[in-house]
Amino acid sequence: MSANTINLPVLVGTDGSACGTDAVRWAAVDAARHGAPLHIVYAIGAPVDFGPGLAFNQFDYDGYRKAGAAAVAAAKDIATAAAEPIHPIDITTFVVEAPPIPVLRDRSKDARLLVVGSRGLGAFRRGLLGSVSTSLARHAHCPVAVIPESEDTAPDRAQGAVVVGVDGSPAGARAVEIAFDEASRRGATVLAVLTWSEFNRYIPRSDMQKEAEELLAESLAGYAEKYPEVRVSRLVVEERPAKCLLGAAKLAQLIVVGSHGSGGFAGMTLGSVSQAVLHGADCPVIIARSAS
Repeated sequence: MSANTINLPVLVGTDGSACGTDAVRWAAVDAARHGAPLHIVYAIGAPVDFGPGLAFNQFDYDGYRKAGAAAVAAAKDIATAAAEPIHPIDITTFVVEAPPIPVLRDRSKDARLLVVGSRGLGAFRRGLLGSVSTSLARHAHCPVAVIPESEDTAPDRAQGAVVVGVDGSPAGARAVEIAFDEASRRGATVLAVLTWSEFNRYIPRSDMQKEAEELLAESLAGYAEKYPEVRVSRLVVEERPAKCLLGAAKLAQLIVVGSHGSGGFAGMTLGSVSQAVLHGADCPVIIARSAS
């Protein structure tokens, strides 16, 4: 991780749901691995469908404040216990009377990583947190980790690789940087995946394969020296990128992809790929975003 992110906090949004709790636990472990503080946020948003029988001023903010205070208190205990075996961390909690998307997006300007669950609590909260994870993956100001509703904790996955999608774009380069950093701290292997397509290209497949292998080598240049303890596997194949990444990550402990690509190499446009991976992955996914 770059020097200017060392002291920035890991930011996690929770709503007291099981998935929110999983996000807090994952965020605490990641903060401990990086020696970073943890900020836990419970955002109180007004209902999106008031209807004729519910006025805005009837929204029970007192009840939601109490629920929020209870949720962050429980989350702090969970985070403390999760981080303790690795390294104690500083934890700060916030209950904010504002919708979660703008709150977390704005706070992400000053965060190393934003962590959210894929779904939330109840019919209203479940739909809201689903939209939260999707929106923040697109618009946050820092990398975003999305933790699935039922993260697979089987031993094989816990020892799995960190899978990273590579395409030669700036967002792809950021994904590679994050993947090596995470793998180093986890004692994991990096599996670097680059796909290619013959669409609108009129050269032999063997040449396209060679170009792809060269691009992957360029994208990984220097990381062997920076992270000599991290073993690296490479996969270069003619395939749809999301399908290939999800297939390669069946036993992965983490997937890292860029928020979007630049069309730098045919087949790996990470705007659509990142969304497909988020919807299809059974393990946590980090969407690599640069600070803006």
